[in-house]
Amino acid sequence: MIFAAGLGTRMGALTANRPKPLIKVAGKPLLDHALDLAGADVGQIVVNTHYLSAQVARHLQGRSVALSDEPGQILETGGGLRHALPLLGADPVMTLNSDAVWTGQNPLTQLAAHWDADRMDALLLMLPARQATGHAGNGDFLIGADGRISRAAGKPGLVYLGAQILKTDGLAHIDKTVFSLNLLWDAMIAQGRAFGIVHQGGWCDVGRPEGIAQAESLLAAGNV
Repeated sequence: MIFAAGLGTRMGALTANRPKPLIKVAGKPLLDHALDLAGADVGQIVVNTHYLSAQVARHLQGRSVALSDEPGQILETGGGLRHALPLLGADPVMTLNSDAVWTGQNPLTQLAAHWDADRMDALLLMLPARQATGHAGNGDFLIGADGRISRAAGKPGLVYLGAQILKTDGLAHIDKTVFSLNLLWDAMIAQGRAFGIVHQGGWCDVGRPEGIAQAESLLAAGNV
């Protein structure tokens, strides 16, 4: 599933008449950068929509992509994923944020290579905060020697990059309509079932206007 429903308010005037997933980086919409990573062998691809959803639908017309529209309100990552489950099918699912670009190894391929369904309910892809271009902050998580993650709790940590493999059955037990996947992660962390790996490559958050130039520089350097 590709998350593409946000309002993009941090982009200012750039999203006044255009949804953030259709903002171009290096001549290509962010959504297409994400779709390129998905490839042909990941199964059903679902894109969730809300803000200016008709534009996203037109852009994807003719492609093998299902749309999970959230017309009333944005459901956030957890609510949006649960809303899309009828389209996604059985566990596990891969999710990918649409507001970033990547260099190096394909993030979804890395996750698939390290996934162990017997041990894991979640596997998150991360980078040390100092390597996460366009991101401000000290990081979200720590990775233990056994690969299990914990909250950084103010310590220098690793940034979650918006790519993961996740079991979704726990979503049924969350008594909210609008909620973040952080609620599900916290339950999995408490059970010792949430893991993380470090991305082998570069990444840039494209959540603000200045992120476009940063992302284009990262991509240019990665293609040298």
